[in-house]
Amino acid sequence: MGTCGVADDPAGEGLTRNIRVVSLVSFLQDTASELLYPVLPFFVTGVLGASPAVLGLIEGLADGTASVMKMASGRLADLRRRRPLVAGGYGLSAFGKLLLALATAWPMVLGSRFVDRVGKGLRGPPRDAIIADDTTPANRGRAFGFHRAADTAGAVVGPLIGLALYDLVGQRFRPLFWVAVIPAVLSVGFVFAIRERPHPHERHESAWSVHGLPRSYWKVIGLIGVFGLVNFPDTLLLLRAKDLGFDYTGVVALYVLYNLTYAVGSYPAGLVSDRLSRPLVVGCGLVVFAAAYLGFGLTSTAPWAWVLFPLYGCYTALTDGVTRAWVADLVPAHSRATALGIQSAVAGVGLLVAGVWAGLAWGGSGHGPFVVSGAVVAVLAVVVLVVGPSLSGGDPDRRVRG
Repeated sequence: MGTCGVADDPAGEGLTRNIRVVSLVSFLQDTASELLYPVLPFFVTGVLGASPAVLGLIEGLADGTASVMKMASGRLADLRRRRPLVAGGYGLSAFGKLLLALATAWPMVLGSRFVDRVGKGLRGPPRDAIIADDTTPANRGRAFGFHRAADTAGAVVGPLIGLALYDLVGQRFRPLFWVAVIPAVLSVGFVFAIRERPHPHERHESAWSVHGLPRSYWKVIGLIGVFGLVNFPDTLLLLRAKDLGFDYTGVVALYVLYNLTYAVGSYPAGLVSDRLSRPLVVGCGLVVFAAAYLGFGLTSTAPWAWVLFPLYGCYTALTDGVTRAWVADLVPAHSRATALGIQSAVAGVGLLVAGVWAGLAWGGSGHGPFVVSGAVVAVLAVVVLVVGPSLSGGDPDRRVRG
């Protein structure tokens, strides 16, 4: 028995038992979520007759809600046990998928997505803190990269299951929603296989204090906040593919290609960030993002989507897990979940704003929002590449002890 920690990983690869279990849980939940995700643009705008602005509102509000929840759950996870928060979060997400299967109007979809994203917000920071607790700065990037690869593998498997079942159920979307409930429920069960390690608590701060988070951390949060304002919900990328002439099968194929690229690239990106520099990897990812968004905005022919979606997957692989590792590097252990929660909250609030303004500015095909966003992120990428190296983390606990 005993607690699971870095000692459970004698090879030093940062892949302890906890990290493998957490990754399995994420794989199952993402299989359920991503089975549904490519369906939403067709279901909301086609079956339910809502507008692109409504779709942007639903996804932006859902992710914004998750973000606010992440800030609260991150702080709670630094003050008490983390596994119950993770279990509750995955349970709520499973319930949200059940509500989606029952939806008959877009406000019901909004409600189901709200519940699902509350669950996502509740589980995210404590789960990421469990990963960070089982690593050191020398192997944290690969651990987060492995988790993101497993999570995103679910985003490959889920849409493929949906595509395989689509014709079997008479090209109806609603039966797919019921199928998605199964892996969502399974993910909740595996949460109880996590062995939570004891983690230090702040003993002299008020419950919601963020005192002690270093200035370098807040500078990184500022960069994340600016990026969030021009980073659209991915449903709008799928809507862009629909506008280019892809049917449901084509959109799912593109989405699978995106997630496959993301999954394959996440672990190598984490490894590179361990050996070189996390800001360098994130900055390169933003360059790729800018190129992909400019491509989405400027293209008018469908074949380009087969290039742009995997390019966008490269951006996500380079930034998602690496950014979490970067944030975890910058703060002491007793504030990790709080710091990761604030990071997720800031990004998600930006996603809410971006989803609303992009949906309202969509026009006929969404050219304008993508071009504007791509240009802004191109400038931001330069800032990260120039300023980022001065914001790299080391061992904040060692600095505090010193």
